[in-house]
Amino acid sequence: MNSPHIPVLLNEVLEGFSHFDSIDKPILLDCTLGFGGHSAALLQRYKALKIIACDQDEQALDFCKKRFKAELESGKITLYKSNFASILERIKGLRISGILADIGVSSLQLDSSERGFGLGANSLDMRMDKTAPKSAKEIVNEYSEGRLEQIFSEFGELKMAAKIAAKIIAARAKSPINTAKELADIIGGERIKGRNVSIAKLVFQALRIEVNDELGVLKSLLSTLKDLRPSGARVAIIDFHSLEDRIIKESFRAWSSDCVCDPSAMRCECGGGHALGKIITKKPITPSADELRANPRSSCAKMRIFEFK
Repeated sequence: MNSPHIPVLLNEVLEGFSHFDSIDKPILLDCTLGFGGHSAALLQRYKALKIIACDQDEQALDFCKKRFKAELESGKITLYKSNFASILERIKGLRISGILADIGVSSLQLDSSERGFGLGANSLDMRMDKTAPKSAKEIVNEYSEGRLEQIFSEFGELKMAAKIAAKIIAARAKSPINTAKELADIIGGERIKGRNVSIAKLVFQALRIEVNDELGVLKSLLSTLKDLRPSGARVAIIDFHSLEDRIIKESFRAWSSDCVCDPSAMRCECGGGHALGKIITKKPITPSADELRANPRSSCAKMRIFEFK
């Protein structure tokens, strides 16, 4: 089946799990199955591999039930409807060899007007899980001016957050904001000085993060992984903006540290030896020039890999 989404950093993901070659029956947890691009390539590359995969998007799961019909019947892949933090609680006891999380938005979600992710969409939804109670429409039309400003400042890293919030409050006082296109028109097409991104795009990013609690879910995933400490497993996480990347980078750095003393301590008092494993990627892996030409949407992707001992 042809996938409606191009998986980013595909070759790099395959190489990132090269340790599967030395494992008898490796098991991968694909925390963000999407339309199955990464999982399909991994199953083809590593013949002994089994995959447990989850997604909270029913559309993606329905597609993958057809794409992986044979693999589902043979037990090569198991699918769950779940977000990527909750799935870890459901598979305790299994010896996981690898964990993959691609925490971006799929091309189909971006391009689908009814999902409301894109600037020109005819809805204002942005929910990864369409059964979730809160959409971007409720946030834009019901949140206070102060709360909107906070979201745009924290999740969009916008200095003009107060100005944007005021614009939205003034506009919705006249009539409700029902579509992404209406919201984008209210914000305007101004670009961030010195950056190839519009203010509207960062507002939409901030709303999407709030709707789906993206940073909270990521922190929950990392916290659960720290508690589980799956022996010998590699964790590969692909992110698409600086807020996510900062959280991942700091977590991996803390996990790899032998010393857990307070940074202000004059000398180490913990005795060392507390590292949970090692960082495989000293710098984040980014798309090649060939990939950028073939898929410009991959431009913001970064992948970091950690290996538990």
